[in-house]
Amino acid sequence: MPRIRVLVVDDAVVIRRLISEVLGSEPDIEVVGVAANGRLALAKIPQVNPDCITLDVEMPEMDGLETLAELRKTWPKLPVIMFSTLTAKGASRTLDALALGATDYVTKPANVGSFTEATERLRQELIPKIRAHTGREPAPASPPKIVRKENRPRQSVEAICIATSTGGPNALSTVVPSIPASIGVPILIVQHMPPLFTALLAERLNHASQMTVCEGSEGQMVEPGRIYIAPGGRHMEVRRTNGKVTIALTDAPPENSCRPAADVLFRSAAAVYGSAIVAAVLTGMGQDGLRGVESISEAGGEILAQDEESSVVWGMPGAVVHAGLARQVLPIGEVGPALTRAVERRTCR
Repeated sequence: MPRIRVLVVDDAVVIRRLISEVLGSEPDIEVVGVAANGRLALAKIPQVNPDCITLDVEMPEMDGLETLAELRKTWPKLPVIMFSTLTAKGASRTLDALALGATDYVTKPANVGSFTEATERLRQELIPKIRAHTGREPAPASPPKIVRKENRPRQSVEAICIATSTGGPNALSTVVPSIPASIGVPILIVQHMPPLFTALLAERLNHASQMTVCEGSEGQMVEPGRIYIAPGGRHMEVRRTNGKVTIALTDAPPENSCRPAADVLFRSAAAVYGSAIVAAVLTGMGQDGLRGVESISEAGGEILAQDEESSVVWGMPGAVVHAGLARQVLPIGEVGPALTRAVERRTCR
C-alpha cells in the first residue's frame, strides 16, 4: 500500500521540522511538502497531491482559517488537521476551523519539558489521527455481541447522556439546539477535548441551545432542562446523596487514554439512574463509551448511536453498534429528535 502523503503547513520552522521528523519516522507516512503560510500551501496542493494536511491556525499573510475556507472550495473531502495553541484564543479559532470544515485538530506541544517529550506527545496524538482520517487505521477487533434485554419495565427518563470525540463539536451543534427546553431532563455530555476548549464549547452551545449549557463543576446540582459538559482534563460523574443528584469531578487515571472519559460518566449514570436513562454515542475515534453503555444497557437504559455515513470517524458509535447495544442507529440530524421522542414516549407510559 502506498505511503500516506502529508503536506505540513506552519510558519514556525521549528514546528515544521518537528512534525516532519515525527511523521518521517513512520514507515507508512511521508512528508511530501512543507509551506510557511496558506498561500504557499494552496499552490502546493495540486503539485504534491497530499492525502492529508496539517495546518497551523495562526500564520502571517494567510492564516489557517482563510486557507481552510479557500481549500474547501476545491478539495471538500481532503483531510485537514489543524494545529492550535492551548490558549483561549487558540481554542476559539480551532472551533471556528472545525465549523469551517476542518477534519480534526491537535494542540501544539508547548511547555513540554524536553524535545523528546514533545516528540512523543505529538507522535501519540497526530499519527493515529492521520491514519484514521486517511482510512489506514486498522479496524479494532469487534467487541463481543451482547444481547439486549428487551422485556424489562421502563420508567420515565430522568437523564440523557451523550458521548463524542472526533467530529463532536459539529455533531453537538446539530443535536443540542434540536432538543427543546420542555424536555424536562438534564443532559450530561463527555466531549474529548482539553481544558479551555470545553469551556468555550459550552459557551457556544449555550448561545445556540434552548437550554442552559455549562461546564460541570464539583458539587453542582444536576437540574432538569440544563446541559452539563465534562471539563477538559477531568472525569465527570454523577452521584445521588439524600435524593439529590450532583456532579463529582475526579483526577482518576485516564480510561481509553481519555480524561474525561465517557465510560466513567456512563457507569455512574447507570448506577444513579438505572433504567431511567437514554444515552447517545456520537462520532469519535476509539471505543470509549462502550463499557459504560454495557452498564446502561444492563440497567435497562436505552442507547442510540450515530450512523457511519454521518460520522467523521465511526469508532465509538461503531463499537456500540457492533456489540448489538444500539436500539437505533441514526444520521446526526435525527439524533436530537430521537432523544426527545424517547423521553416523551416513556413519560407518557
